[in-house]
Amino acid sequence: MADLVYQALIGFNQGMIYWLIAAGLTVAFGVLGILNFAHGSLYMLGAYLALTFYHSLGMNFGLAVFLAVASVGGIGFLIERFALRPIYARNLEIQIILLFGVMLIFADVALLGWGTHLSFPPVPTLFAGTVDILSRKFPVYYLFLSGAGIAVFFIIRGILDKTWWGRTMRAAASDREMASAVGINIRTLFATSFIFASAIAAFGGALSMPMSMCQPSMGAEVIIPAFVVVAVGSLGSLVGALVAAIIIGVVTALGTFYIPVMEVIAIYLIMTIVLVIRPQGLFGRAR
Repeated sequence: MADLVYQALIGFNQGMIYWLIAAGLTVAFGVLGILNFAHGSLYMLGAYLALTFYHSLGMNFGLAVFLAVASVGGIGFLIERFALRPIYARNLEIQIILLFGVMLIFADVALLGWGTHLSFPPVPTLFAGTVDILSRKFPVYYLFLSGAGIAVFFIIRGILDKTWWGRTMRAAASDREMASAVGINIRTLFATSFIFASAIAAFGGALSMPMSMCQPSMGAEVIIPAFVVVAVGSLGSLVGALVAAIIIGVVTALGTFYIPVMEVIAIYLIMTIVLVIRPQGLFGRAR
C-alpha cells in the first residue's frame, strides 16, 4: 500500500508538469484556434533561461523564474507578431508546418547558446530535502511543484472568469466576429493571449528545471505528451487538461512501477482508450 501511494504521488507530480505545459496549449487553442507545435520550445527556453539566471548568474530562484517567464513572454510576442499574425486566415496545415519550423529553430538556438552538455542545477535551498510519507522519503520540491500547478489552475480560471481581459478572451473564443463587432480589439487580444500562453509554458519549464536535465531536445520531448493531455481532456478545456494530466501522470507512474514496459506505451494507451470511447475527450467542450 505504501508503494502504491508513493508512486501515485510521483505520478501526480509528473501530471502537474504535463498540466503546466498543456495549460498554455489550451489557452492558445481556445482563443486563437492554433495548435502550437512551438509550445514545447517555449517550455525549453523557460528552463534554460531560469538555469542561466539561477545557476550561472547566481540570482535568487524566484527572481530567476520571473525573468525567465518575462523573457519567454517577449519571445512569444515576437512569434505572434511576425510569424502567426500573417497566417491566421490560412489553413491549419500551414500553421502547423510554420510552428514546427519555429520549434526546430529554437532547438538549434539552444544548441548554439547552451551546447550539448546536460545541466543538473541544484534544488533551491528553501525547497531542498525530503519529508516522510508512509516511511518513504519524498522530495519537498515535488510537493512545491504540485502545489504550484494547482495554484496556476485557479489563477488562470480566476483571470478568465473574473477579469475584463479574461472575459474578452472567452468572448472571442466563442464568437470572434461578434466580439470584434462590439469593439474588442481582436489583434491586441490575440497578441496578449499568445504572450500569456507562452509565459505559462515558460513557468512550467522554469519550475521543472531543478528536477530534470536541461537539453535542447526537451521541447520536442514534452510537446507530444502535452498534446495527448489536451486531446484526452478535450481541446480548449482547462478543467479537462488538468484532469487528463493527473490521470495520465498517475496511471503512467503506477503502470511503470508494476509493469516497466508501460512507461513507453501508457500515455498513448490512455489516449487511445479515451478517444475511442469518447472522441470529443473527457469533457467534450471548452470549460
